[in-house]
Amino acid sequence: MAILVSFVRRGALTLAAAFLLCSTVLPLRAQTVPLTQTVPLMLGAFPPEDVVPLAEGGTERALADLPAAIDSVLKRSGLPGAAIAVVQGDKTVFARGFGVRELGKPALIDTDTVFQLASLSKPIAATVVATQVTAGVVRWDDKVARLMPGFALNDAYVSANVTVGDLFSHRSGLPHAAGDTLEDIGFDRAAILERLRLLPLAPFRISYAYSNFGLTTGAEAVARASGQSWEDLSQKALYGPLGMTSTSSRYQDLLKHENRAVLHSLEDGRFTPLYTRDPDPQSPAGGVSSSVTDMAKWMKLVLANGRHDGRELIAPAALLPALRAQAFSSPAPTIGARSSFYGFGFNVSVDADGRPNLSHSGAFGTGAGTFVRFLPSADIAIVVLTNGAPVGAAEAIASHFMDIVQYGAPTRDWYALFHPRLMEYNDPAGDLVGKTAPAAPAAARPLADYVGTYENAYFGPARITQDQGGLVLALGPGTLSMKLTHWDADSFAVAPRSENAPYGSLSSVRFVVKAGKAVELKIDYLDTEGLATWTR
Repeated sequence: MAILVSFVRRGALTLAAAFLLCSTVLPLRAQTVPLTQTVPLMLGAFPPEDVVPLAEGGTERALADLPAAIDSVLKRSGLPGAAIAVVQGDKTVFARGFGVRELGKPALIDTDTVFQLASLSKPIAATVVATQVTAGVVRWDDKVARLMPGFALNDAYVSANVTVGDLFSHRSGLPHAAGDTLEDIGFDRAAILERLRLLPLAPFRISYAYSNFGLTTGAEAVARASGQSWEDLSQKALYGPLGMTSTSSRYQDLLKHENRAVLHSLEDGRFTPLYTRDPDPQSPAGGVSSSVTDMAKWMKLVLANGRHDGRELIAPAALLPALRAQAFSSPAPTIGARSSFYGFGFNVSVDADGRPNLSHSGAFGTGAGTFVRFLPSADIAIVVLTNGAPVGAAEAIASHFMDIVQYGAPTRDWYALFHPRLMEYNDPAGDLVGKTAPAAPAAARPLADYVGTYENAYFGPARITQDQGGLVLALGPGTLSMKLTHWDADSFAVAPRSENAPYGSLSSVRFVVKAGKAVELKIDYLDTEGLATWTR
């Protein structure tokens, strides 16, 4: 987002970038400090005359105002609940839960309630990588092909040269949300990363597209260099040393917590607890679960430039590249507008008072909305975790708070600004949304003519079977199946419901018939990259 946030179109909703457009990016080596160079890397180390002074008493006023601000946004949004923490320096100065873990049940949210973080996992993943840069296991500019033999994308030069940093800043050329629909239909991480090579690429390092599985590829390469799984590495290198006892990069660990928030999707304008979301395939990009108590420990680490309990957990030179601009995430549309930037797993921007800030949103369309924001020059950060699909509430609460810290009062109604933009990410998918079936459709062929298995290199087989209710479409390696409803002639309709197909999605499934036999089918809602055609 041009103001603070990088939003993602589903996936980890994919929350991928409200307002993140293709843009020009600077090469990696032009943006990073050589790790052998000794330089002062103090967060907020810029001349004081370059920024507007903070409002006198602004932090105290913001903290006093925060409970009422949270209550207001939760009431306006209808969200079931939230947990919020604020840290200043090495102290947690605010931590509180609001509302319920699940609508219709009495259990309240508290500061130890564990939430799914969705894309808020990305800046955490960047700090995990920074621990390995500190340890000399990898560098941000290490080539992925060296760390992960057999890795390939759809271009030999890119395959040989793309780096960990390229993938953590979304400038590899992979398309937006690359691989997300493969996760929706049940493929695991290994299968998805292998199939990324089939996707068309935008220009390398001079384009930007938010990609959960691009970043996951970079993280997987680092994990392999460390000789352990990403999940184990995250625990050993970050969660354990920080004492983040409720935090994990494994979905099964979340399920062990009785005190956990339930996801609430937005169905016909109401939050409803209908779905679960196992994000293990994209764990580095969207699979962390945590509490605000634990997140406060991580925020203190970032504000302290990698120090924890008086010792250096992450070297400043390893952390700073993640915290400064590496890619244009949203270039200014006019000469009077501001651009937004992405670091390695962090959104990076400069506020109107000249103060740099770091942020990231996270969301699952199936029911989570999260946000973190750092203001390093004020040594303060806030995290907001909610248990409902993205509606702009988390971003509004944090932005309202930071306004008061900096300016002494809110500068605008942040919820009114964020809400309509975030609601776009709950829009249904498919070419038949909002359309009415033909009143007098052309007849279909005998249903048995469509039955069979159709092949696709990217999505895998599509299996059409017939039962008493008609045709059924099955996709992926698991149990995903959807009923087909006749629409017109050789076209049918399917109503998917997944992370990338919100409530109300409706898509065509069109068969091509030759010599009296169906030989091909195309599924519109999966055809973003032009790959959703199956051949019998």
